[in-house]
Amino acid sequence: MRKKLFLLLVAICMVPLVSQEFPAKPADTATNVPIPNANGNNRAVTGFPDPVPAIPFVDVRVRSPQTGKEVAFSLQLLLLLTVISLAPGLLILMTSFLRISIVLDFVKRALSLQQVPPNQVLLGISLFMTIFIMWPTFNDIYNNSIKPLSEGKASIEEAYRQAEKPIRVFMYSQMQKNPENIRLFMSMSNLPKPRTLADVPTHVLIPAFILNEMTIAFKIGILIYIPFIIIDMVVAAVLMSMGMMMLPPVMISTPFKL
Repeated sequence: MRKKLFLLLVAICMVPLVSQEFPAKPADTATNVPIPNANGNNRAVTGFPDPVPAIPFVDVRVRSPQTGKEVAFSLQLLLLLTVISLAPGLLILMTSFLRISIVLDFVKRALSLQQVPPNQVLLGISLFMTIFIMWPTFNDIYNNSIKPLSEGKASIEEAYRQAEKPIRVFMYSQMQKNPENIRLFMSMSNLPKPRTLADVPTHVLIPAFILNEMTIAFKIGILIYIPFIIIDMVVAAVLMSMGMMMLPPVMISTPFKL
């Protein structure tokens, strides 16, 4: 019995030595099988997917311009970025967008509507109505300024002057019947009294146009607001006479306003 137990222990001790001398072949090792590719060359297929190429390194360097063209290109790029950053302000203040948005906000307040329609909807309506009104002006700017500049037929200075003319004509046409704002800003700038549009500088025409648009928009908004105030007063008086003082008049007057 002791002899059998001794032989069993010896056999167990010999197993690691035998496994180190004869290592087993891994089962998941793929064999290389050469197959021809599209160019006729043989390539080995290992059974694993090809390695993903490394992400390319992009290097952006800033250096001093060497020629006049590079300086001009840098200035053009700077001017383009400036125009893009100022485009929303120009669209709001130098077009009919300001008047339309103020009037629509007055209408929303007069109807006693708090959440409907949302402000984004009002801005969208104002934007598309502005595009409709300003389309002839935008068309002139594209044909006389942007298109020649993109085709290389006009310089930046010429394109700016051609783009400025339609905008100036539009702003002046809105104040032609009421030029008091132009006279106000001309006197504040110590400039002589203008006789034609050419005598009015752009830095005077723009604030005069903004003030004129805000004045007209508030006048229109108040004229729209007055009938709705009368409806609210009538509904409130009726509710007071009926003893329904706890009922908000807005809940009753809104259907009559619509």
